[in-house]
Amino acid sequence: MKLSLIVAMGQNREIGKDNDLMWHLPTDMKFFKDSTKGRTVIMGRKNYESIPEKWRPLPHRTNIVVSRNSNYEAPECYVVASITEAASIAKSLGETEAFIIGGAQIYELALQKLPMDVMYITHVEKAFPDADAFFPEVNFDEWNAEEIFSNTANDTDNISFRVVKYTKRRY
Repeated sequence: MKLSLIVAMGQNREIGKDNDLMWHLPTDMKFFKDSTKGRTVIMGRKNYESIPEKWRPLPHRTNIVVSRNSNYEAPECYVVASITEAASIAKSLGETEAFIIGGAQIYELALQKLPMDVMYITHVEKAFPDADAFFPEVNFDEWNAEEIFSNTANDTDNISFRVVKYTKRRY
C-alpha cells in the first residue's frame, strides 16, 4: 500500500488557526476531493472535528480517526489509538493508497513513524502570522518534486498557489 500525505500550507508552513483553515481556495479543495475520493483518509481527532458536520465522515472515503481517547466516537469511522494502527487498518481493508490529511500532530507522527511515499503539498503563496498550527519541517532534499499545477489568484481563489507532488527518493 502506498502512503501519501496531502496538505495545504502557507509560506512559513502554516496550516491552520483555531482548528480551521486560513484561506478559501475552492480549486485546491477540489484537488483534495478528487485525490482522496474512493480512498482511505487518516486524520486526527481535532481535524475530524474541524470538518463541518454535514461532511462528516468525509463522503466516498473510508475515514480513520486517530485519538488518544479510547472512548472517542466518530460515527461511521474507524477510531484508533495510533498512526501505525490506522495504516494497518487501511492495508487490511485492501487499500492501495491511503492519505494522511492532518492535522499538525498527525502529519508529524506520519513522517516520523510511517514509510511515506508521496506528499501532495499545496504551497499557498502568502504568510499567515497568526497561525497556530504548522506542518513539520521536512528535508526536501530527500524528495523529488514535480509541480502538478499552479493557480493565480482570481475570482474563485483569492490567493495564488501551486500544487507539488513530492516522491520519496529511494537510495
